Amino acid sequence: MNAKQGTILIAAQMAGLLEKLDQETYTRPLPLFHGSTVGQHFRHILEFYTCLFDGVLSAHVDYSSRKRNNAISECPRTALAVLDYVADTVKNQDDHQWLKIDSEFSDDCVSGAERPVYLSSMGRELQYAFDHAVHHLAMIRMGLEVYFPEIRVDDDLGVAPSTLKYRKGTGMESFKTEFVIPEMAYG
Repeated sequence: MNAKQGTILIAAQMAGLLEKLDQETYTRPLPLFHGSTVGQHFRHILEFYTCLFDGVLSAHVDYSSRKRNNAISECPRTALAVLDYVADTVKNQDDHQWLKIDSEFSDDCVSGAERPVYLSSMGRELQYAFDHAVHHLAMIRMGLEVYFPEIRVDDDLGVAPSTLKYRKGTGMESFKTEFVIPEMAYG
């Protein structure tokens, strides 16, 4: 599977989950997320993809200066529309296109100092966006399991491909841990 196929796969996985979420679930601030919402995590994932695609023509991407679209975090249907855009747009990308990526390693910026810029490729940045999505989907999964256990979440949601491959190789395909709510585990 290549980076474009991986993007389409994770977009489909995200869309499947979004279709299970109602407005209240999607926008409810969760203590586990320090008051953030499931919708805000979806917005964050999707903004990385849209920022990447916005930078294609100039061959320059700055994730730190990406446009924030609060409509994505407020409405699951808007997030689904953006996912459709991501899945359609990625098909037309050249994995080998070179990109300059503005980097940021701290919020302690010296006024006038230039941020480092690194050379990358569309394929590498799609891999980054994929890994970033898996990471946030793992957090979304935790939030749903703690606060909305009635919502069925796919077993593979938020699990890295290397972990899935390892589980298959060791016969642990149906790997499950007993779910324990942290507040109940210590007294």
